[in-house]
Amino acid sequence: MIAYLECFVSESRPDDGVSSLSKALGLQGTVADFGGEAGRDFGGMKSFPPLAFIRPAGADDVARVVKAAARSSNLTVAARGNGHSINGQAMADRGLVLDMRSLGEHFRVVRASDGSVYADVSGGALWEDVLKRCVFEYRMTPRSWTDYLSLTVGGTLSNAGVSGQAFRYGPQTSNVTELEVVTGKGEIFNCSETENSELFFGALGGLGQFGIITRARVLLQPAPDMVRWIRLVYTEFDDFTRDAELLVTRQDDGGDSFDYVEGFAFVNSNNPADGRPSVPLDPQETFDPAHLPPTSGPILYCLELAHHYRNTDRPSTVDTGVNGLLGGLGFVEELKFQLDLSYVEFLLRVKRAEEHAKANGIWDAPHPWLNMFVSKSDIADFDRTVFKKILKDGIGGPMLVYPLRRSKWDTRTSVVLPESEIFYIVALLRFTPPYPKGPSAENLVAQNQEIIQYCTRKGFDFKLYLPHYRSQEDWKRHFGSDQWSRFVERKTCFDPMAILAPGQKIFSRVPQP
Repeated sequence: MIAYLECFVSESRPDDGVSSLSKALGLQGTVADFGGEAGRDFGGMKSFPPLAFIRPAGADDVARVVKAAARSSNLTVAARGNGHSINGQAMADRGLVLDMRSLGEHFRVVRASDGSVYADVSGGALWEDVLKRCVFEYRMTPRSWTDYLSLTVGGTLSNAGVSGQAFRYGPQTSNVTELEVVTGKGEIFNCSETENSELFFGALGGLGQFGIITRARVLLQPAPDMVRWIRLVYTEFDDFTRDAELLVTRQDDGGDSFDYVEGFAFVNSNNPADGRPSVPLDPQETFDPAHLPPTSGPILYCLELAHHYRNTDRPSTVDTGVNGLLGGLGFVEELKFQLDLSYVEFLLRVKRAEEHAKANGIWDAPHPWLNMFVSKSDIADFDRTVFKKILKDGIGGPMLVYPLRRSKWDTRTSVVLPESEIFYIVALLRFTPPYPKGPSAENLVAQNQEIIQYCTRKGFDFKLYLPHYRSQEDWKRHFGSDQWSRFVERKTCFDPMAILAPGQKIFSRVPQP
């Protein structure tokens, strides 16, 4: 079998290669093709064709593929969810790529003796499907989300999974209690905080380096019916950050807060992509710049909030509750926008943006995105140089910036964070027409590097989120000495031949003699 696999590395592929490879591996699933979509990702800047694109039927198939790679001289294995990596992280150049979406529709709601409710879901399930099943069948919901839900469960848990609920509940990695993981040795383990805990915490945020997540147990809570979605405009960054931090810490003093807190910077222009027209929520609403003070600069800011409620709540009750939460905030009062919609519609809000981007032809253009965590102590300096100077003309898409709380994250996982309790996620989500209509991907990547180099030169307390580095020395600096040592120890234990997730470019495959 191994000889059969490796013949594809140097020889032409026979017409019956797909079915033959499937039989050679003894799979219950199938081999989809020998490349195609598995050699591309959403970033659109890398292309590494794999040896084969395999659709496993379950964890046993995943284990068979990993074991076959382990017995080869140099094959690697990458788990691919819905292909939304940016820099080829889910690719395996001339290796084996697993289509995790094929794992099946495993879904089961579990009620614990203490009253807690969980959903057991496939690692290849899309979060949007988990949402619909939980809400429509059980009136329950996971607590923590990402903004875009056409991502797989295993994919986001291998990074962190962050959205506007994270200030309250932590990232998605803080809201799972059990995993099924296939290690780089091809072994299948159930793991949790008390069982195989090193693998459990290693896999969470582990960038796929220690194992492939094939099942997860996700904590649920009752789902609301409706959401009041609100956007508040600010002209000054200090006012924006003061109010954002107030909202994410208000519960510490026994107060109430919104159920979702995010924010973004936008350009003080009429650009529909990242200017004033991008702020209103209702198509019937408009942003009247006459309400802006004459001192307004080239960059403005918006707090984005959500308040959950029931169908049975009276409109006056909802209004009173929201107005109480907004009391004392320093936004431009004439520039408040709001919309009431169902809970499911709110969580699927980015789906509409996806449809719009596809219709405009920019969904398939390169996406040189940059995601960072920046300490509270450095975010004002970041704003002055990055938002107000480097990015003063916008990026053709959202420039997210909002606070998170370190105490809501479990530091036993593999995720690396700034040291301060309050830190900001900065996400530069570029949607630009392909060159020559828009700037080249190379120029945008260079701008990202300029931002990173500025933060490094200034000594900011920051970390890349969804990181991408080109050398192991850069990875060492990213983790820091203590966390790098733990990361290497986990790699040695669970994937000693460095078979898994080669696209992350952290470790090199150890050749089989």
